[in-house]
Amino acid sequence: MSLSSMSRVLLRNYRHLSLSAPKGPHNISAISTSRGMASDASSYQFETLKVTTPQENILHVELNRPEKRNAMNMVFFREMKECFTKIAEDSDCRVVVLSGAGKNFTAGLDLMDAATIMAPDGDQDIGRRAEVLRKFIIPLQESNTVIERCLKPVIAAVHSACVGGGVDMITACDIRMCTKDAWFTIKEVDIGIAADLGTLQRFPKIVGNDSLVRELAYTGRALPSEEAKEVGLVSRIFPDKEALMDGAMELAKVIASKSPVAVQGTKSSLVYSRDHSVNDGLDHVRVWNMSMLQSEDMMKAAMASMQKTDATFSKL
Repeated sequence: MSLSSMSRVLLRNYRHLSLSAPKGPHNISAISTSRGMASDASSYQFETLKVTTPQENILHVELNRPEKRNAMNMVFFREMKECFTKIAEDSDCRVVVLSGAGKNFTAGLDLMDAATIMAPDGDQDIGRRAEVLRKFIIPLQESNTVIERCLKPVIAAVHSACVGGGVDMITACDIRMCTKDAWFTIKEVDIGIAADLGTLQRFPKIVGNDSLVRELAYTGRALPSEEAKEVGLVSRIFPDKEALMDGAMELAKVIASKSPVAVQGTKSSLVYSRDHSVNDGLDHVRVWNMSMLQSEDMMKAAMASMQKTDATFSKL
């Protein structure tokens, strides 16, 4: 059926669309889980990350240095960029769950590892030493920005400690949820530096409380889970890690069932609009939808709604 023909069918049948509320918060029971085998994650081989495909169209990226409390060394920063650059181009992936192995989500920067690289060269003048450090910081920042740039939604599932660089990382994610015992700290102030990997830029726009952000950034105090939810850093709290991972995977399954054209377009618009005016954001989504409204996904979703079936969408 041509696009124009499908449009006419939809217009004729629009009044028959079901607008009844779904069962449960996400209508998870109505989502088909048997649309094929989960995609292969064997090409994602890393030293500090473990990547698996728990369900079709879902990738689970796990920080995998439990013996070091998932402290972030230079290999980790490089592999995060490589991993999410690859995910961005993986048509089998529609959503990512990001978690940490072991007792903590992450202890933040691996100070011992960083110290060996950041040690100043006494033979260089201050300008040249500064340039070395500038080049050192850029790829570390990029390891978080690549999460935001990837159009696949990323759900951060945080348990126990999320320290320093961990806050930088989760603020680049789309959705954050945590365990009851989770806590967050902008720890950089306690090691004599300003947070420079994204927290000071993203955290204020997430919580919308400038006074609180400054308090946390100036003092390094821990933000417990209940307060984190109250201010909007996380959207849900679970009693333990097992429940957290179940909840994250259920949410990922819901997102993966939707049109990838719609979901990725939504993320693109949300990220762009955060840093631009309302009018600029409207211009951006209008230009985006000039192309995406011609996608078959809108027709498939509407027809499935009228027929009370689950839509199956092609790879993007």
